Amino acid sequence: MSSNKIVYLASSSPRRAELLRQLGVAFAPLEPAADEDAEALERPLRGEAAPHYVQRVTALKLHAARQRLHRRGLPAGVVLCADTTVALGRRLLGKPVDDADALAMLRALAGTSHRVLTAVAVADGDRVTQALSVSRVRMAALDAAALAGYVASGEPRGKAGGYAVQGRAAAFIEHISGSYSGIMGLPLFETAALLRDAGAL
Repeated sequence: MSSNKIVYLASSSPRRAELLRQLGVAFAPLEPAADEDAEALERPLRGEAAPHYVQRVTALKLHAARQRLHRRGLPAGVVLCADTTVALGRRLLGKPVDDADALAMLRALAGTSHRVLTAVAVADGDRVTQALSVSRVRMAALDAAALAGYVASGEPRGKAGGYAVQGRAAAFIEHISGSYSGIMGLPLFETAALLRDAGAL
């Protein structure tokens, strides 16, 4: 697949880069600068529902990425952003702040079903399109040793909900309904549709 349009991936996630390569999309990274407070964009509003939260945060990230593109004097192109959150009922589980937080998240998820929501947004000039992927994941009941061992592996760090479906946590997942790539952080079906619509795929 080829396109004359430059595609910018506004994410520092190696998983999103890997998934975008899977589509055969050549892209340039457009990561936040060290002085950008990317974490501030991810703070939920009081009582915010998961779909609204993840789409709002993605829109904010896209706006910041477009400003970054302009500031850096880069050639015009298609900008792609995404954000993922885990929802246990109405409770939003983002990236754990530390290992204790990761352990608490995993204790809450073990033996239950939860949703994984990933929003994707694409900007082509002034035109912005968005999509939302919602998947359901059932995690097995886990004993204290399994939870502690997984947290000690370091894998939960930087992962929404404190786990990586494509990593060691795959052994904990009983059932998935929805998009595996969406749970990883970039739903490929929706992303391909947005990029095709922008003439970049």
